[in-house]
Amino acid sequence: MSRLPSPLSHLAVILVGTIALAAAVEPARTPVGLIFDTDIGNDVDDVLALGVIHALESRGECRLLAVTITKDHELAAPFVDAINTFYGRGDIPIGVCRSGVTNDQGKFLGLVNQQDDGKARYPHDLISGKQAPAAVEVLRKTLIAAADQSVVIAQVGFSTNLAALLDTKADSMSPLAGPELIKAKVRFISIMAGEFSKPDYREYNVEKDIPSAQQLAARWPTPVFWSGFEVGIAVATPHISIERDYRYVGHHPLAESYVLYEPPPHNRPAWDLTSVLHAVRPDRGYFELSPTGRVSVANTSITTFTAGEGQHRHLRLTEAQKVRVTEALMLLASEPPRPAQKVR
Repeated sequence: MSRLPSPLSHLAVILVGTIALAAAVEPARTPVGLIFDTDIGNDVDDVLALGVIHALESRGECRLLAVTITKDHELAAPFVDAINTFYGRGDIPIGVCRSGVTNDQGKFLGLVNQQDDGKARYPHDLISGKQAPAAVEVLRKTLIAAADQSVVIAQVGFSTNLAALLDTKADSMSPLAGPELIKAKVRFISIMAGEFSKPDYREYNVEKDIPSAQQLAARWPTPVFWSGFEVGIAVATPHISIERDYRYVGHHPLAESYVLYEPPPHNRPAWDLTSVLHAVRPDRGYFELSPTGRVSVANTSITTFTAGEGQHRHLRLTEAQKVRVTEALMLLASEPPRPAQKVR
């Protein structure tokens, strides 16, 4: 004998239909197309920031399009290739500069040549930065191939490469010169540079290439979000995470780089990681933002923010946000490699 459907059955049918309709009309989530511009090898926060990027890509939140390097040492590019390969993405384009700035090997780039039982501890295809293309070529090629307004750049080193991109002319690949190409393809840049809480502080990333920082501050045609020295030093990677959270493999390049840079116990400030977090998750409330305005860079390397006309803003942190950002970065940096999630 048939039974009449109950009111709950009608409700279930309505709910299922509503959910199906919502799924049909919901716009597809598109991962952020990310370029990572880094002076990797000078500090270990660059390495941890690259780990955060790979975790976010595995979550389907971004796609690492290219890595460009502003540290001029031949092991920097192979080191990046080894990290990318560790996370299963060894085909990501890598570009280098030949500026002569910070041309020392540093404390941990030698890991790329470490062998165990005659085999590379961290496999990689790129043997030397001498084999890598120029960063500015990689930047142009990557932007030309990208959809309009689809790219975000996280610059966590010197402004050398992005200033060079601004100076590029139209070529056989695109009729657009640097500024026009940037304006067409880039949504914004998230940059770790400057200091906005002390009037006379000379921040490292700016000081190492002052002319390029001045060019970027004056000429970059899209919004720029500055994560100053005061932001990254307020959040740090807990050394207990380095000592415990990377044990899922016998050797981990992030943890080993951290120890080689400065053995624990110490909590290294997360300068570069903050710029990556804002680049991929700008709408999660991790940071407060200054009013819009413009950053200027003096010949002494001192950065000054002036509110008013302009497309620049700098990041700020409340006490509650410091705790939240520290936790988010610790978990993301230590997340094991896994295949990228499919995004519908």
